[in-house]
Amino acid sequence: MARVAVFSAGSWGTAFGIVLADAGNDVTLWARREDVCANINDKHENTDYFPGIELPSSITATTDPAVALEGAEYVVLSVPSQSLRQNLAEWAPLVPQDAVFISLMKGVELGTTKRMSEVIAEVTGAGPERISVISGPNLAKEIALREPAASVVACADDAVARRLQELCHSRAFRPYRSTDVLGCELGGAYKNVVALCVGMAVGLGFGDNTTASVITRGLAETARVAMAQGADPLTLMGLAGLGDLVATCSSPLSRNRTFGEKLGQGMSAEEIYATTSQVAEGAKSCSSILELARSIGVDAPIAEQVDAVVRGEIGARDMMDAFIARQTKAERD
Repeated sequence: MARVAVFSAGSWGTAFGIVLADAGNDVTLWARREDVCANINDKHENTDYFPGIELPSSITATTDPAVALEGAEYVVLSVPSQSLRQNLAEWAPLVPQDAVFISLMKGVELGTTKRMSEVIAEVTGAGPERISVISGPNLAKEIALREPAASVVACADDAVARRLQELCHSRAFRPYRSTDVLGCELGGAYKNVVALCVGMAVGLGFGDNTTASVITRGLAETARVAMAQGADPLTLMGLAGLGDLVATCSSPLSRNRTFGEKLGQGMSAEEIYATTSQVAEGAKSCSSILELARSIGVDAPIAEQVDAVVRGEIGARDMMDAFIARQTKAERD
């Protein structure tokens, strides 16, 4: 049994806490609110995100990061990607020296274009052998319900990846391991942008030909950006690439697809933000992903057009028309 601290008690953090507890670990969730902790500790339920789903008794919760981190061998980070740096700067002095960080976050930092593993390294000084990511088709509610799912655990140190694979292998969750941290992170971040685009197509009333075209070209765009930085192309064809992309673009449980649908129906990003407490990472990260692609000289039309819609510069219909109107360059599919 390992001691694991999970920051935070949102939908994915709680769902992964269930996975860890089912795998036999002692899990402490950190939450900002006392009432969330009280429900988890007293009722064994996170009523904000998963009402009616009983949490394992080995999961406890606290608002005190020092309590959550006491004796922790693994530190799971599941906060919104754009708030990671600020939060981690506060928590880093409390983290045990040899603890391994596990990032569940799927975004690219605004202003720096850094991936989450790079932010963790910069803030904490941890080496690559102490920083890992988990990515794949991770629709939180399905995982909390213990529906069968698989994901990728990636760390530059294969021996650590193997340890993490054992840490989270539960009766319903199958982890595969990889050393391609970069590919897993970019696959996870970019698919949110593609899901926004798919959602817009659905919101506009378009059918399966349109959504299949966007998904396929989105995968090609993701691969171009990732491979230009040294990612393994096979990563993008696996669970952390194609698998995550299909789940996020296809499911009504996906925050990013849902956000995109509302954009397609004519709502502005500001109006959508005002009606939901959940974070659609693609809407927050699309500009930084576009900046990253431009910085390495890679054409990224989906990221470019999605960013323009989120900024309110064009409408969703204009975006779809722009894709069709783009001059062909004898591209291979």
